[in-house]
Amino acid sequence: MGMTIGTLAEAAGVNVPTVRYYERRGIIEEPPRTASGYRQYDEDAVERIRFIRRAQDLGFALEEIVELLALRIDDPRACETVEQATREKLDSVESKIRELERLRNILRGLVRSCEERERTGACPVLAMLDEG
Repeated sequence: MGMTIGTLAEAAGVNVPTVRYYERRGIIEEPPRTASGYRQYDEDAVERIRFIRRAQDLGFALEEIVELLALRIDDPRACETVEQATREKLDSVESKIRELERLRNILRGLVRSCEERERTGACPVLAMLDEG
């Protein structure tokens, strides 16, 4: 016997609207329904949603996850494609980290300027923002 949408959501660690959203986006298939209209999901749906969530946790967008799901087969050649997608995601994350480090350094400098300013002096943060 299958699971209801609520049982599936709980087992997969998501909420019911998330399951419905994945169905609307075509990321998971809408399952067969009982005579009374209840969706009946199988264990594969739980694993698919868990896969989606883990991929999202790694920073993959839903469009990228759809591609990964299509490659989720027992074909050794698929690994090269997945590896390339993972390398691209890593490059993107490393780029974001560099940008965040740059912003952190700017903000630290601004905080130091605030700490060092005269009580009656102009606000260094506002001055920097005015100057661009």
